[in-house]
Amino acid sequence: MFKRIQRLDDKVVDNIIKFRSPVKNKIMIAASSAGNLGVIWFAICLPFLIYAPTRMTGVNIIFSLALTELICELMLKHIVKRERPSNYLADEEQLIHRPKYYSFPSGHTAASFCVVGTTLLRCPFYIVIPIFIIAVMISLSRVYLRVHYLSDVAVGAILGFICGCAAVGIFNQVVQSFI
Repeated sequence: MFKRIQRLDDKVVDNIIKFRSPVKNKIMIAASSAGNLGVIWFAICLPFLIYAPTRMTGVNIIFSLALTELICELMLKHIVKRERPSNYLADEEQLIHRPKYYSFPSGHTAASFCVVGTTLLRCPFYIVIPIFIIAVMISLSRVYLRVHYLSDVAVGAILGFICGCAAVGIFNQVVQSFI
């Protein structure tokens, strides 16, 4: 099964070049950069933190990002140790700098979808939709830029969403125990 997944991943990486264009390159680089260090998610979190009625949602988003970081970046990547597709590409094929760390799962994607999971359970739907669109753009950019395999992104999305939903449950239990 893993060989099949790797073959599919390799096909996607090899064929992504067919979809490239200068305009798409700029869009995807911008989308990927927005996800660097979770900058966009902390920026989105600020209004929640500033406005008193939504402050707990902002704190919950930060908690879900921390939980996701712990599981994906600090644990799973170092257990699986999957090489990035960009490690096998020539320098001139790269549109962004090669990331230093392992590929599986996609941290950008996991962080993005943990915010989707958290906001889905805590916010009105009109807030969730733009967050979902941003999460999808960041995730697709990682495959487009060939710094992740499709399976890295798929698992990152699932794992991030689960972490986001779990973080809401944990957060609610902790908050209720103090009230």
